[in-house]
Amino acid sequence: MLKRISIDQLRIGMYIHQFCGSWLDHSFWKAGFVLKSQADYQRLRQSRVSELWIDSAKGLDLPPDSQAPAPAQEPPRAREAQPRVARAEEIQRAMKLCTRSKHAVMAMFQEVRMGKAIELAQVDDLVYELSNSLLRHPDMLISLARLKTVNDYTYMHSVAVCALMVAVARQLELPEAQVQQAGVAGLLHDIGKLTIPDSILNKPEKLSAAEFERIKQHPVAGSAILRQNPQVDAQVLDVCLHHHEKIDGSGYPHNLVGEQISLFAQMGAVCDVYDAVTSTRPYNRGWDPAETLQRMSGWTGHFSPRVLQALVKSVGIYPVGSLVRLHSGQLAVVLEQNPDSLLMPKVKVFFSSRSKMPLPQRVLDLSRGRDEERIVGREALEDWDFKQLQQLWSDLSA
Repeated sequence: MLKRISIDQLRIGMYIHQFCGSWLDHSFWKAGFVLKSQADYQRLRQSRVSELWIDSAKGLDLPPDSQAPAPAQEPPRAREAQPRVARAEEIQRAMKLCTRSKHAVMAMFQEVRMGKAIELAQVDDLVYELSNSLLRHPDMLISLARLKTVNDYTYMHSVAVCALMVAVARQLELPEAQVQQAGVAGLLHDIGKLTIPDSILNKPEKLSAAEFERIKQHPVAGSAILRQNPQVDAQVLDVCLHHHEKIDGSGYPHNLVGEQISLFAQMGAVCDVYDAVTSTRPYNRGWDPAETLQRMSGWTGHFSPRVLQALVKSVGIYPVGSLVRLHSGQLAVVLEQNPDSLLMPKVKVFFSSRSKMPLPQRVLDLSRGRDEERIVGREALEDWDFKQLQQLWSDLSA
């Protein structure tokens, strides 16, 4: 029987069915275990968890004289309002969420390697927290998820595509239940890469034809993994299997054309490519976000125009982290989008293109027009040797 108890009622030997509250309130990436160790007990007591669900049929029950509600099933979780918060506040929360998410995905993938099926309850919890972050501040999580190292690319790519899928789904005005499913699909879309040797995934130079053919097997392998859990939604399976299809039929694995590709798979294709090419990989430096959107718009036959436009509206014409030139000749990095105008974000000025000298850093909100500044174009990263560009836009003091 499921019972909701306070943390003070928790005892070693109880089966923890679900944690209450935020996924960030504790250091356990999933529930569904018997509490056996004193160390885990202390971790929970020292966490911010105040209540949790136990299953008395799988572990110790409360003492007979204890009082606790015992409903037949858990109440449905409703989406809580998430007011937009200040950039500095959300960047701290998003950085913590990215780290926790990476470790959660690593743990989940490790369990799959050991032959275990995906546990959707834990995946749903993770997507729920990522989705809430986007409601509080649409730019920050997506931007921070681009900051990957070579070693954690596979895991953070899953987190980033999850966030992008949620953002695009909301931009397309899909029902909230489908927004959640889009996030789940993004998180699991590349799970088939677990079957690809690391020597191929992390190869520091161009893949051979045979190696690329091996890479192309990961959508089919991933869908086989997900089918081990019959509760995985058909749309999630579809994204895993078809996120490399292209509108003109040149994609893989099934060479689908146009409307043969579902909306969710079209979303997966756009989000997967955007994050992949803006991330630094073993064999190439990540592209500037604004440059990426421009290039993707020119790839005729690759993407659904409607879905690509939704991505642009989600991340902005000049996404966070873009290097731009202002009318005055000053160079700046984009800090934050203006929801009312994609052409007038908040930027940090730091360099003069005319004198080729650093400038005192200052933040400008172009939407206010106080300095009569405006963006006149993007700058290619390869034309400048700015080694600290990421620190400029991810700085908490901005």
